[in-house]
Amino acid sequence: MSAPKDTIVVGAGPVGCVLALVLQRRGMGVSVYEKRGDMRAAGAAAGRSINLVLTARGLRALAILGLEQEVLALTTPVFGRMMHSVSGELTYTAYGKDDGERNYSVSRGELNIALLNAVEAAKIPIHFEHALERADLSATDSVALHFERPGGPLEVHTSRAFGADGAASALRTSLLEHVEGECLTEMLPDGYKELLFPAVSDGTYAMSERALHIWPRGREMLMGLPNRDGSFTGTLYMPIEGEVSFAAISDVASAQALFEASYPDAIPLLGPEFAKELVEAPLGRLGTVRCFPWVLEDRVLLAGDAAHPIVPFFGQGLNCGFEDVAILAGLLEEGGELGAVFAAYQAARKPAGDAIREMALENFVEMSDRVGDPAFILKKRVEARIEQALAPLYRTRYTMVVYSSIPYHKAQEAGRIQERILSELCEGISAPEEVDLTRAAALVAQHLTPFVEAEGLDLTF
Repeated sequence: MSAPKDTIVVGAGPVGCVLALVLQRRGMGVSVYEKRGDMRAAGAAAGRSINLVLTARGLRALAILGLEQEVLALTTPVFGRMMHSVSGELTYTAYGKDDGERNYSVSRGELNIALLNAVEAAKIPIHFEHALERADLSATDSVALHFERPGGPLEVHTSRAFGADGAASALRTSLLEHVEGECLTEMLPDGYKELLFPAVSDGTYAMSERALHIWPRGREMLMGLPNRDGSFTGTLYMPIEGEVSFAAISDVASAQALFEASYPDAIPLLGPEFAKELVEAPLGRLGTVRCFPWVLEDRVLLAGDAAHPIVPFFGQGLNCGFEDVAILAGLLEEGGELGAVFAAYQAARKPAGDAIREMALENFVEMSDRVGDPAFILKKRVEARIEQALAPLYRTRYTMVVYSSIPYHKAQEAGRIQERILSELCEGISAPEEVDLTRAAALVAQHLTPFVEAEGLDLTF
């Protein structure tokens, strides 16, 4: 495969940076265009956002570039979920079969800054404050990108345009205006606001740093992810409108009343002005996009949120985007015409992107509501016991999604089979110790193993 004369990556977020580095390693002359200013010059506040979750899938892309250990140094490991009941009771559930299966909490700003530094160290030009307005795809051998910038409009012609410009991707919009395809946007009626759980006075954590903390309350939910400085980044998810909603807590008194009723044990962990901070915090929206196609010949390719924006409730948005890049890197390594490589990338990633989109939406219901349901908790504990007894013949859907390289859509289908097995095993029991492991092994052999073998899945991760 001959390298194109020039390649532009639109977007300098985490996925765009990793994508630019991978493309350069394949011999492409890469430039990056980013609509925002340089967050390194703007100060730490420019990178403040919901913490991201990094898992094994995302780390594989960083390993390709030799950046895995550098990025891990920015993270805090998280080993499971800690559920908080209204009465303050705590219930901990490990993510995997042992502490080796862990997630990593990382500041989006710190991660992005580290990757921007890596891009500049690789001598890849980054053009900040260049907002893509549209892409003209009418030519057959190039792409014309139209940017708005402080100095006025700029038109840039390139052989290849890679879109990593996020959920509101301008390159995706232009692609779907140029070709016949689909674009389904689904905005949730829910939104989110951030809160800070500060470190205690000696700089230590006020609650277990080993866990993602969740206060599940049905249509509302509070979460806390640990930071390296002893604090937690908290996020409150609620409907935007309605009786219990962000619209209903528009002043300090109503915000305080909500927490006293629903999250009383969180109040001592928050700052003294938390209610005022909550009211004044910007409101974020939640939504997903299902679109097709993701590529155009050998000229346009979408990756990350530009291709598959998802809600954050499986912790896979960043990891799915990084895995896009890892899959593309492998296809480029195999060689062949670039148009065929783009087509193979789309064929591999579109079903996966659709599946994680659906599972993330399902996980919102699980995390906000079902994790507080005794029947659900029993099922999860039974599953943990089965996994400990039968692994690697049985691994949970969660571990397949987060810690393996099994395609998301195949993990999704395996999870449907597992759900039927667990429902049958949980009938008539009230504790995980009561489950019949001999019967469990037989059901796994009858229903799950044939699927695993037919699909060539590796459960030995």
